[in-house]
Amino acid sequence: MAFAVLLAAVLLPASPAAAHDELVGSDPAAGSAVETLPAALTLTFSADIAPDEGASEIQVTDAAGTTLNEGAPVVEGTTLSQALAGTASGEVTVLWKVVSSDGHPISGEFSFTVSAPPAPTPTETASPTATAEPTPNTEPTVTPVESTTPEPTTTEPASSATPWIIGGVVILLLVAAAVAYLIVSRARRDRARAGHGSDAADGR
Repeated sequence: MAFAVLLAAVLLPASPAAAHDELVGSDPAAGSAVETLPAALTLTFSADIAPDEGASEIQVTDAAGTTLNEGAPVVEGTTLSQALAGTASGEVTVLWKVVSSDGHPISGEFSFTVSAPPAPTPTETASPTATAEPTPNTEPTVTPVESTTPEPTTTEPASSATPWIIGGVVILLLVAAAVAYLIVSRARRDRARAGHGSDAADGR
């Protein structure tokens, strides 16, 4: 009889009053990998957890130990939600502690991974286009050349100078004729005097 009671105690499942609540799921799931850190973390338990202020605690940290929590956790029946902020890369660790429906505190720990963001592809910076320097003007500069054309000399019309030339020539001829006449006349007088002198000498 005693053996039957012991066997029944071992084989019969524990009553709900004797069993504590347990974590049955999370989002993100334990051991999962996500591309980016979610806006909130949600834990789901097997029964309603105590909603009393301060009864539930949760801490979420990244690989560097930086806390990612934003605000206080929120209890709604069997779920515990925690808003997250910031960015993370690599392993994210979750530590939690709640009071189960039987009044006993329970706690646990799990982690998930945030995939490292791909390294940004270096964008080729367009090299500044060489601005063509202005080509110096190679066309010869035309220097104004002074005109070598002689300016017309103002001359008196030939018709106005001709009378003066003719008059001068006539005067010169007249003067020459007068001089020649005087010379000839004087020579004649000299000869005439010489002839009278010789005649007088013969008459003596």
